Amino acid sequence: MARGLPLAGERAGEKRALDYAGPEVVTCGLGDRIGPVRDRVRDSAYGFALVLAADGVVMGRLRQSALAGDPDTEAEQVMQPGPGTNRPNLAVDKLLEKLQRARLTSA
Repeated sequence: MARGLPLAGERAGEKRALDYAGPEVVTCGLGDRIGPVRDRVRDSAYGFALVLAADGVVMGRLRQSALAGDPDTEAEQVMQPGPGTNRPNLAVDKLLEKLQRARLTSA
């Protein structure tokens, strides 16, 4: 998993959160204007965008309400900071349990 290397050990074949992660979520930078981001979100399967730092760390989430604002507003100004994240090696049953406990439908 790290650096694209295969997993090893007794549980290597078990599905992990990473196995269900897809690149389809719209992402943007902290300084990106929400107008163009809104257009990309409209064309995606998800109703939000993730705001990433220059190094790819998730800094926040742009919900529909934030995307409905002034198109010249920077993402950092209207993002929901620090959304919860999950480690890619989290077992699927643990991820599902966590989502159900929090009444969430996506991760």
